[in-house]
Amino acid sequence: MSKELNISEENVLGTLMKMPEVMRSEKQKLSEGEWSGIEKLIDEALVSFNSFRLAEGDVLQKEVEGRINEITSLLVQVEPFESERIETIKTRIRKNIDEIVSKDGFDKNRFEQELIFYMERFDITEEKVRLKAHCEHFIKTMNDEQAQGKKLGFISQEIGREINTLGSKANHAEMQKIVVQMKDELEKIKEQALNIM
Repeated sequence: MSKELNISEENVLGTLMKMPEVMRSEKQKLSEGEWSGIEKLIDEALVSFNSFRLAEGDVLQKEVEGRINEITSLLVQVEPFESERIETIKTRIRKNIDEIVSKDGFDKNRFEQELIFYMERFDITEEKVRLKAHCEHFIKTMNDEQAQGKKLGFISQEIGREINTLGSKANHAEMQKIVVQMKDELEKIKEQALNIM
């Protein structure tokens, strides 16, 4: 084409575009019937889109609610290990005291004070109560009619704080395993919460 028109290959497109009738700018008006058909298709697409979003939202809600319930049931599984953990700590403290102090020099009052200090330090009652309350608040907020995506993100952060504190106070292998499972569930909830926002 460049040889026939005697144009360099680099300028073929520019030259062709300058030729008459190559490009035409026409404004066409849609007839009433055409516009009515397009409007109907748009309405149908919006209805389908909303139906899809509602269905997807229901699935998402059930999944997230199931994960929150799993965290709550894992929290119940922690309870049997609490007394065992306290006894282990008590035995460890008594053993350490026996090694350091002779039996005659053993101060039972001091031992009780130390024991109370450690029990308070390792007590997870508050964390359990707050974690349960946060989980309940999460489900209540999720079931609210208004958009709550960011709020759910904040509540999941609070749930994470309680789980982390529970883990740092656990001092028991089985409890640590449960805490890891809770964290896993929470990560999946956080991923889904981003879709809710």
